[in-house]
Amino acid sequence: MDWNLRPARDLGLTPADRLRSLGREPGLVGLAVNTAWRRAVRAYLRTAHSFRIEGQDNLPRSGPFVMVANHASHLDALALSAALRGPAARRAHALAAGDLFFANSARAALSAYAINALPVWRGRSRRGDLDTMRARLAEDSLAYILFPEGTRSRTGEMAPFQPGLGMLVAGTDIPVVPCWLEGAREAWPAQSRLPRPGSPLTLTIGSPLHFPETRNDRTGWEAVSSQAEAAVRGLAPFRQGGAQTAPGGQKPPEPA
Repeated sequence: MDWNLRPARDLGLTPADRLRSLGREPGLVGLAVNTAWRRAVRAYLRTAHSFRIEGQDNLPRSGPFVMVANHASHLDALALSAALRGPAARRAHALAAGDLFFANSARAALSAYAINALPVWRGRSRRGDLDTMRARLAEDSLAYILFPEGTRSRTGEMAPFQPGLGMLVAGTDIPVVPCWLEGAREAWPAQSRLPRPGSPLTLTIGSPLHFPETRNDRTGWEAVSSQAEAAVRGLAPFRQGGAQTAPGGQKPPEPA
């Protein structure tokens, strides 16, 4: 094996800047904290929400890849992360709203070391930030957890996907793994400060999508997001948008 040595991406940054850096690398302490956090989250989801995963064989064994899903709860990123194992789990980063998860030093430390999140600054992210994340995804064989709606749904209805997903993968063979979370909004709705134990939670993982021939421009980005959105909607127990169908292609029963 040929060694490719390079300085750490966050070399020379102050501790505060390192927490919010898109080039942050975990180090031994970060890996230990993140491993302990993931085990605790898995145990909580199993006991408090009877967490089930369907289609786990569709997950790649290692990066790079991107997991995308509907977004209605703070449990969403935790549930997707809990489905990962091995190298993919250790190299997974949730892309989180910087103004919320990195608003102060305490939140930034929790988000960086426990959740292993990377900040996305809503309304002020630069093209260079997405270029950095695109490069890291491929070069460091990472797994990104991304919610292309951009914010949590307050109603449970999924909003259209934004084109940022396409900026990460268009013109590459990096898989995009569509997922559907059922029950997350009931388990931890946006208006609640804490989750509600007892509400069941199910994660359905679909077949990966690939976009190697898609142009890396606005048209291509929108095509990626549109196809990924359709794949995610297609995993819902009752289809969102258009005619609703129950699993197996049957229409849901009419209300009495």
